Amino acid sequence: MSTSVDTSAETPEAESPEHGAVRAAAVRAAAAAPGVRAAGGAAVDAALRTAATLLRERSAQLLEANHTDVTAAEQNGMAPGLLDRLRLTPERIAEMATQLEVLADTPEPPLQREVRTLPTGERVFERRVPVGVIGAVFEARPNVTVDVASQVLKARSAAVLRTGAAALGSATALVELVLAPALERHGVPAAAVQLVPLPGHAGADALVGLPGLVPLVVVRGSGEVTRRLSALGAAAGTRILAHADGGGVLYLHGSADEDDVERLVTESTDRLGVCNRLNLLLIDADAYDRLWPVAEEALADRDITPSLAPHDHPLGHEWALDSGAEAHVTVATVDGPVDAALTAARETSGLAACVCATDADAATEFIDAYTGTGVFWNTTTRLLDGYKLLGLPETGINVDHTPGPRGPVTYVDLSLRQFVVLPAVAPEG
Repeated sequence: MSTSVDTSAETPEAESPEHGAVRAAAVRAAAAAPGVRAAGGAAVDAALRTAATLLRERSAQLLEANHTDVTAAEQNGMAPGLLDRLRLTPERIAEMATQLEVLADTPEPPLQREVRTLPTGERVFERRVPVGVIGAVFEARPNVTVDVASQVLKARSAAVLRTGAAALGSATALVELVLAPALERHGVPAAAVQLVPLPGHAGADALVGLPGLVPLVVVRGSGEVTRRLSALGAAAGTRILAHADGGGVLYLHGSADEDDVERLVTESTDRLGVCNRLNLLLIDADAYDRLWPVAEEALADRDITPSLAPHDHPLGHEWALDSGAEAHVTVATVDGPVDAALTAARETSGLAACVCATDADAATEFIDAYTGTGVFWNTTTRLLDGYKLLGLPETGINVDHTPGPRGPVTYVDLSLRQFVVLPAVAPEG
């Protein structure tokens, strides 16, 4: 990633309106980025606190804009799970405001730390420096507009945001009524948060294809679109942080307590349109007759239909993305902790898995064998969320099986590592 801006090789002779809009937004963000860095942490934190205040003061206007989006989505036949993501409520706006204040009050790690002194006396330091401009592609969830923008700003960079078409009105209101005035009030360039103004997938394609302007893009949401954007970004030389498929896995070991089974199934299905919900339920074959009726009753209480063997879909099929069929959970049997861990890793992207067991050795076996992003013991996978897990809003979740930020990505992951070598300290006297 580079903070320099060289777009000459990226500018085609003719481009679509969507590509043009993305490029213009990226250019404005790149122009604003130095001002974000120069404003400093105190100004950015003050702007985030003001944004929290404006969320509360202007909630009626924000809810009105969101109501327009939700009404249009309902008329267009949007599925209930996606409508739940799209809808803002007074409680959700209040939660957004609280998260901004938590982020503003979070002490930052030192910008520079000493690594070592070389044998020749020079001192080696490691420093965090801003990326410059960070892009984000995310589903039609208005709150993510604020989550991502605040994280990018806290990392001293500017943001280019592209949301799902259904949430464009809500996202526009959040930028124009909350984020931009809060930044301007504290001397941070308001242009540091850019929202792609046109709907359509072409805008997302364009955003991951401008590495000279937007070297890092966080892609939220799941499925084929995310896989495609990740491939496009990789081909263009853009660093993509994303996950495509997965959902939460719950493994019921033979030692599982029945009350824990009921609790975990219930807690893991409170929302069906999110990626860390219960998606794949694995049960020890020799305990199936005892544990499945408990899980089945808990699913029935949530009005969720089990998908039982033989399956006509992959075990890892992500129901949260299956419009109109979100209220399903896949059920399969396994032969012990290692088979469960390997099945969870093989059949999903490795987002999160929970082992339900009273046998500590069995739980440890599962934890040691599972290679995914988050692993839980008798605790719901719904905790794999930046705010719930780390006390910070997240820009997204990354499930790469390579070195780099993994799991919930927060502002501390959105910086570049720079080495600084200083002369040896002169001896006193």
